[in-house]
Formats: sequence, C-alpha cells, structure tokens
Amino acid sequence: MKKFNIRKVLDGLTAASSSSSSATAQPGTPKENDVVQETLQSEHFQLCKTVRHGFPYQPSSMAFDPVQKILAIGTQTGALRLFGRAGVECYCQHESGAAVIQLQFLINEGALVSALADDSIHLWNLRQKIPAILHSLKFNRERITYCHLPFQSKWLYIGSERGNIHIVNVESFTLSGYVIMWNKAIELSTKTHPGPVVHISDNPMDEGKLLIGFECGVVVLWDLKCKKADYRYNYDEAIHSVAWHHEGKQFVCSHSDGTLTTWNVRTPAKPAQIITPHGKQPKDGKKPEPCKPILKVEYKTTRAGDPFMVLSGGLSYDTVGRRACLTVMHGKSTAVLEMDYPIVDFLTLCETPYPNDFQEPYAVVVLLEKDLVVIDLGQIGYPIFESPYPLSVHESPVTCCEYFADCPAELIPALYSVGIRQKRQGYSKKEWPISGGNWGQGTQSYPEIIITGHADGSIKFWDASALMLQVLYKLKTAKVFERARGKEDKPNTDIVDEDPFAIQTLSWCPEGRMLCVAGVSAHVIIYRFSKQEVTTEVVQLLEVRMQCEFSDVDSPDPGGDQTPTQPTSGASTSPQESEPPTQPSTGTNSSDGPRDNIPCLTVRSSPLKQSPGYQVELVIQLVWVSGEPPQQITSLAINSSYGLVVFGNSNGLAVVDYLQKTLLLNMGTSELYSPSDPYQRQPHSPRKARQPSGALCDSNDGSNASEDRCKSPTSGSTSPCNSDDERKQKFIEKVKFKSRRFSKTVANDFAKMSRKISSSSEQKPDQDAKDNSFTRSRSSSVTSIDRESREAISSFYFCESFPRKTDSVISPCVLVGTTQGSVMMVALSLPPGGDQRLQQPVGIASCGTLVRLKGGIMTMALLDSTGTLLPPSYEPWYDPNASDEEKEKGRRRRPASPPSSQEGPDGQFAVLCSEKQAKVVALPSQTRIYKHNITESSFVLRADVVQMAGANCIACFCANGHIMTLSLPSLRPLLDVNYLPLTDMRIARTFCFSNLGQALYLTSATEIQRITYSQETCDNLQEMLSELFTPVETPEAPNRGFFKGLFGGGAQSLDREDLFGETAAGKASRSLAQHIPGPGGMEGMKGAASGVVGDLARARIALDERGQKLGELEERTAAMMASAESFSKHAHDMMLKYKDKKWYQL
Repeated sequence: MKKFNIRKVLDGLTAASSSSSSATAQPGTPKENDVVQETLQSEHFQLCKTVRHGFPYQPSSMAFDPVQKILAIGTQTGALRLFGRAGVECYCQHESGAAVIQLQFLINEGALVSALADDSIHLWNLRQKIPAILHSLKFNRERITYCHLPFQSKWLYIGSERGNIHIVNVESFTLSGYVIMWNKAIELSTKTHPGPVVHISDNPMDEGKLLIGFECGVVVLWDLKCKKADYRYNYDEAIHSVAWHHEGKQFVCSHSDGTLTTWNVRTPAKPAQIITPHGKQPKDGKKPEPCKPILKVEYKTTRAGDPFMVLSGGLSYDTVGRRACLTVMHGKSTAVLEMDYPIVDFLTLCETPYPNDFQEPYAVVVLLEKDLVVIDLGQIGYPIFESPYPLSVHESPVTCCEYFADCPAELIPALYSVGIRQKRQGYSKKEWPISGGNWGQGTQSYPEIIITGHADGSIKFWDASALMLQVLYKLKTAKVFERARGKEDKPNTDIVDEDPFAIQTLSWCPEGRMLCVAGVSAHVIIYRFSKQEVTTEVVQLLEVRMQCEFSDVDSPDPGGDQTPTQPTSGASTSPQESEPPTQPSTGTNSSDGPRDNIPCLTVRSSPLKQSPGYQVELVIQLVWVSGEPPQQITSLAINSSYGLVVFGNSNGLAVVDYLQKTLLLNMGTSELYSPSDPYQRQPHSPRKARQPSGALCDSNDGSNASEDRCKSPTSGSTSPCNSDDERKQKFIEKVKFKSRRFSKTVANDFAKMSRKISSSSEQKPDQDAKDNSFTRSRSSSVTSIDRESREAISSFYFCESFPRKTDSVISPCVLVGTTQGSVMMVALSLPPGGDQRLQQPVGIASCGTLVRLKGGIMTMALLDSTGTLLPPSYEPWYDPNASDEEKEKGRRRRPASPPSSQEGPDGQFAVLCSEKQAKVVALPSQTRIYKHNITESSFVLRADVVQMAGANCIACFCANGHIMTLSLPSLRPLLDVNYLPLTDMRIARTFCFSNLGQALYLTSATEIQRITYSQETCDNLQEMLSELFTPVETPEAPNRGFFKGLFGGGAQSLDREDLFGETAAGKASRSLAQHIPGPGGMEGMKGAASGVVGDLARARIALDERGQKLGELEERTAAMMASAESFSKHAHDMMLKYKDKKWYQL
C-alpha cells in the first residue's frame, strides 16, 4: 500500500495562515462557527488507494496456480493484477514500471515470481492481503528471455539473450554457481550463435533432464548431473514454443513458418511428424505454403480420449484482415475460435499440477489485448464461461463518470432486476474455473453505484458496494436516433466527427429514479425508470434554438415571472415544430442559404420498443442557427420534485418542463444579470453571417465554429481553423505571465494542462487517440480559450431558498454558476400539484447575481443554519406505467417541504466553489461569511460537497495533483495531499468524489481506480480487502504402479540441492546479478498485516511464542532435574551394593 505524507493542518491556525491557504471571515459579521459546531477534524482524513477494477491495461503475460486457482496478469507498465473468485481481485505495481515479460507461481505456496524487461526478477508474497516483494535480483550482464520453475522445486531456471541458463534459489534469491553455457549446449561444430533461450522445461518423467529451446531452431536435452547434452534436435525454422507429452517420450515445437514438429526424445535425427495446421496441402506432395508463426502451443493428454493440442497464430498469409484465432485440435477435429482482439497469451487449465500425469484439460484462459476469455473444453462447440469480473468498463471508451455512495438501498435490486434480462445467452453452464481466494470481511455495507457514460452513447450502472464492482444495467441512448445506413445517408457528417452519440455529462436523481443525459451532438434525453415494457409510438421531441445574439433572445422582464413564449416550444410530439426544419434528413447545406433549425441528429420516426428500465420521456435537441452549429452542453441538472430540467452552454441556459414538454426559458448568459447588477457584462455584438462550414474562421470572432462543433470527446481530429495556433499561443503566454511568480516548472505544467483541457482536437491521432482525448465537460469549459469572449454556464443547483435579499420565505430556486465566476439566482414559481401542475405554466424570474468568485464555478450547495446540508427536493419514485392507485400512493409519499421561514436574520448558507476559491454566503442577506483561496498556481478540476463522518465538507481535486478537503461552513483546510504529480487528461475528465470519503477516476483506458480520503476506511482496509491465499492441500502425486516401481520407468527424482547448492556448484559471480531485499521481508511470508489489528495480532503471537518457549524451557528444566535425581539414586544404590566388598570380590 502506497503511503502518503499528509500535511495535517492545525485547526487553530486558519486565521493566521497565508492568503493562498486561509479562510477569512467577512469583517463586521458574527462568527458563524460559534453557532455551527463543526465536528470534522484533520484526524478524520487520510488518503490511500483501495481497489482497482477493470481490465489490466496493456497486458503482457499471464500465470495460473492450479491448486490455489488464482490467475495473475502482468502488464507493460509493470503492474500485477491477481484474480480469484468473483469479487477477489488485487492490484500491485513494480516500482521500476518495466514490462512484465513472464510470471511463475510457486504452486500452492502463496508466492509468485515475476520477470521484468529491465532484467530483474522479483518474489511476491501473496499470503498477505496487500502483496509485497520479498526479494529482487537484478541481472547486470545478461538479458532475461525465459524463466521456468518446476513444480515443488525451489530452483528457478533463467534463460538469457546470450543463450546461457542461470539457476536461482527462490528461498534466498541467490544465484547458483551452476551455469549452462550456450557453447557447451550446442554442437561444437556449429559456427553461429543459437540465439536467445526461448524455452526451458524439465522432462516430466526425469527431473535430471532439461529441455532447452534456442530461437534459431535448435533444441537441446541437457543432462544436469553429467553436465552434458544428451540429444540435440535441429530444425530450419525458428522456434517460438515447446510442449511435452506427459510421459516424457515426445515433445512438440511450434515454428515461425506455421508448422508444428513432433519429436521422439531418443530419435533426434528428424521429427516424427511435421504438420501445418492452417496450411493448404498441395496435391503434388510438395511442402505446404508457409503460414504465419505459431506463437504458442500446448499439448495436453486425457485418460479417456485423444489429446488436446491448443495453439495461437499459424493462419495462412492470404487471410488478410482476419481476426486473431485460437486453434483447438482434438483427435481428427480442428476448431478455429475467432477472438475480438489480438492474443497476448493463453494457458490450458488442467485437473492436476503434476506434469507427469494425464493432464485432463478442462478450460483455456485466453488473454487478449483488451479482454479475458475462458473457453470450456468439456462441452461441444467450446462455449465460453461468463466472466464474473468487471472487465467491460472499456467496451466503449468512457467519456464521463459519476459516483454515488450511500444511495437508496432499493436501487441496486431494482437495477439488477431489469439488467439481468440483458445478459447474453449461450455461456457454459459450468462454474467459473478461476475460483480461489476469499472475500473480505468488511463492516461497511452501504450501497454504492457508479455510472459511466461511453463514446457509443451507452450508459452503464455498476454496483460498487463493499469494494466490489458488478455491472447492473446498461442503457443505450443511441436507440432514440436514426442510424446511418451508409456514407451517403450519414446525416450532418461535417458537424459530428465520430461517435455522435457520446455522453457528455449526466444528472441523476437516485430517489426519483430520473436520469438526464447530455450528448456531444447538443442533445439532451430525459429518462424515467419503469419495471414494465412499453412501446412508444412517437418519441417526444423538443427543439431549442439557442444563440448568442442579444437581440434574438426572448428576454424576460427581470422583475416578473417568465412564461413560455418561445415559438419553437410546445407539446408537439413530432420532429416538426411550428418552425419546421428545412432539411430534417440531409447533412448538406441548403442551396437557398445557411443551415437553420436543423438538429445534429435525427430522432427515429418508427415506434420504439422500450424494455423495463430507463425509458425515454423526452428528447431535447439544440438546432443550427443561421449557419451556426449548436454549442455543446456544458452543464445539466434535473429535479424530479419540480419536473424541470435545466441545461446551459456558451450561449446561455434553457429551462424545460419535462412534464408539460415545454420550453420555459431560453436566455443568453448576459441577460441573467439584472440591469443594476455591478457584475453585469456588456452583451456581445451580433456576429456576422457565417460562411458555410469549412471556410476559414475570422480570427477576431470570439466564437470558434470548428472548435465548438458537436465533437466527440473521443475524437482526435484536427481543426481546420487557421487562427487556433495563434489563440493557443496567446493563451499560454497569458497563463505564463500570470504564473510568473511561481517556479518555471509549475508555470509550464499549468500552461500545458490548460492547453490540453482547452482543446481535444490538439491530441495527436494515434492508437489511443480515442481514449486520451479530452472533451469539454464541466471541468474543461472553464479553461477554454474562448472564455475571455464567452461566458458559459458551468454549474446548476436546484434548491429551496431566498431568491432575493428582501425575501423572508423560501421558495424553489436554481443557482446558476458561470465560467466567469458569477453565481446567479433564478426563482421558480410552481403551480400546485396534481392536474394543475400539468396545465398551468411554471413561472421563472431572474434575480441577478448573488456573488462573484475567481475562476469558473465548479459546485454549489446549500446548508441550513445548523450547518446541515439541504439536498435538492425530490419526488419518490413511482412506476409511470403502473395502475393509477399505485401512482397516487407514490405521489402521496412526496416529502414535505422545509419550513417556509427561518428564525434569525440568516437562515441558510450558500456554499460556492470555483476553480480558484470557495466562499460561504449567508442568505437572504447575501453577506459573505467565509472565503478561502484554494490555489493560486493551479486550478480545481473537480469539486464536490460531500457528507463525511456525519458532517459535510468540500472535496477538491486540482490540476497540480493535490487533493484537498475544506470544512463547512468555516472552510478550514482539513487535508492537502499531493496525490498525482503528473495529471492525465483521462483522470481530469473522470475524477469524482462521493459521500463517506470515497472517490474514483479512470487511471487508464480500461481501469477504474478507487481511493478513499477517510481515516476510518483506511484503518479498516485490511479487513475489507479479499484474501488471495487460502490453505489448500496439494493433491497426491500420481501412483507409479507396481511394475513401474519394480522395473523402473516411473518419474525419476533429482536432488537439486546436491547439484546447485554452494557446496557442489560453488558461488556465482558477484558481478552477474545484484540481490535487493524487498520491503516485504521474510516476516511477510507469515502473513503479516498492517494496522492496529495486525500489530495486536503480532503482539499476541509474540506473547504466545514467548509463553510457549518459557513453557518448553520449564519442561526441559524439570526433565533435567528428574534425570539428575535418578542418576543420584542409581549412584547411591551402587555405592551401597559394593561398599563392604573387597576388591577381589568385585
């Protein structure tokens, strides 16, 4: 477990600390913390990693323990992932970060050997919950190419690039003086070097015979006792792998020309058989055409039938574009199994760990570049097992992520019940074969849900309770839209680069089970949860025309209520509104003029069958305006109690009543400011008519059309705009100028970070461009290059508060935050419930600016006078397709509103956090109570107001890698940890905090890393983590049989200690390899555990051992006393017997 040096901040020093890390109270105001008792202290916080979920990123090697039934996967970044039964998984990391080239289990010993590309080998102790390295050995003069550890042996064979073989004692991790040199192994007449060692294995029936495969095609059977080669087998083609028959009389080699050669051990002159599994056999008896290399072959025998031969590669060269295949040859049948991704490695799982017994294979584990597949060899057709691991996180690249800890308990069963119907059929009926380990005994049992949005428009709900991860339900938002059937049919291709359905942001009401999703094509979809299947004849559609020009926006009277006056709004159920799109199905510009009133996507016109789960309530699409593409949505919020959805972008904000299917408000950002507002900004001058798409951009225009197109978060295409480079350069210079007082490194990092976040199009298109690019989400919009000229909406918060200073009664409101740091209040006037809610319009009034902060607004919340969080109100869920009685029951359960008036002058606190600072403002007086400057040199990427240890705090993640928490309402710093010095774009996009000290982010394209900032969780982590090692008896060795025992022929054992020990082989050269003791130490093998519980356990064990030793000492002393007494007695008897006798009588 990685330890962090946490800078604990003393509570009493907040007033005296510097401006960059201080919370200051507004002069002249009463100290509110005298009233609000804050319970959170710095002792409640500690940061540590908990678990990592998902598929191992860039896997490179694999190993399996057939007794413990644990699978280990190594990666190109030096990571180790270990898997057992469902819910048993573990992550650990080699410090060097070098690629793991091979893994070897010490079978049933709770230990693992890893070989790395930097020529080091490491011994991992798996008997503790967090594996640790016990020993390391770093080779200085040899490059490691292959390792082999025989079953129940402590001597590890290591083959090198030079062709030599060294032997390591895995107990002490010291080199033996016994070395097999390449020039002794091959024939003396050979003039060329045989190449690196590509295979080492001992004869299953004779441990004294070692089979060595060299890359050039030479295989040598080496006699360990006699230190000479018994046989040499030569073939013209390079060798990739070798596999033994369990009787030790035959072995098979796979070659680079797609052939398999079978050799009898005692006839080295020529192969007993040569086959080309995928080669076309010519009729004239010539050699078949060469095929691609067979990268690996395994040869497994069965008692009752034909042996299995499993191989990867070997396809003919004319199969261009064909996917990677695994070939299973069994008797006369050959099955070719196509894989979705290239094969990295595979292993055949067998019933016995003994190599000299019938293997009885039952499954094949295939490690692919982006998936793990287990094939059942025992059923016809070789079906695959259903994986219990959450390895499909990256099925489509993740574009956004949200984390909900301590959500309603009934949600997970509800989502599971609708998600189980989505499961694929045709899996093997057998149990998952990788079944080792035990679950942790965690005491934390609150429900946790993770929601991931993906580039293909899908949304996945995950059960993340108790440090596990399991997919619950998958929603496909693309079903709402028409699919393009061909290139000529693809709509608006010049607007959407790729992934037009990608999820931009989402808002979820867990209690009301309402979901609102915004996509990159400037569309918003509202979903309602139902347990019954329905068929929607026509999808409800609302088209919204949002534009920046001041004159074209329907401006409300700031003092009065705003009623729906937008001509395009209404309860129309067809794609055509009162202003019908001129070309609803084409992607080209109209010949009459610029494109206008056309959405980026076309909603499907045919009936939509909706399965139980989340069902479409309403689709909202932003349309083109006078040749201008709609701007991407930067913020979004839904409220099930009010029946409203609010969303915003760089043009302004819109409020939609999804119950009445009407647009209530469509307002430019500048119009939210009241006329007397001191923060009011001048409205933008109307822009010139834009030329058709593809023309050069005007460098003076504040909007960048190509930059602001409906671009996928995963697209890596470059922008055609010529002025981009100039703008970026100006922005970087500006950032550097502002950061001049900081170190050069910090300034450069900040500029780099800002530049990356500002434009996803800057990413270079490479193999991971889809995963690495960054979209304008909540955190990206606030650092956009265009933000000097445009003020976008960055955050919303529904609440019941005091909209104006003069109000004494709370009413429904929306807090609106912008990228310029303004927080404005919008008052809502809701009609009574029931039928009147569906008939009477909702009134809206803008109340001007509440407060201004530095940097874009990240998050907002509301506290009552006691410091308790006031969450947005909600309507408890009821099934919209259920009977009227059940609907009424659900509606009657709607929670009562908070009291309409508050005692005292200020009854509420508004908590506001921006990129740079946090403020607490008293309401309704709108007086600033506290202020804290979070960072000067960097900016906040994600901030959330979270519940923790029965209280509330603000959790922040900064671009410089710092994670911080601030108390509420006094904004005292409680935690500040430099967690991620090198910030990745993917982390910036997906990082999110949740309640009870939980947080997560995507650490790679395929993996979710969960962390905790709670001291209590860190203390209990040992109990919560799963155990990899469980005591299991090793199966009995195969019976040799009477005749084999009498006449020989059974397995021949070898005392390797006599051969490789220091007395026989001498010491190895000190300069060859360097031994490095691991941090785990030998005591780690005894299953040491960290934390107070582990310390107590160790103390108890030590006391027991001491008591046991004292007891043994006492017993030994008593035995010695008894022996001395007995001796004394015998001596006395002898003296009496011979006392009176003369010497001649003796």
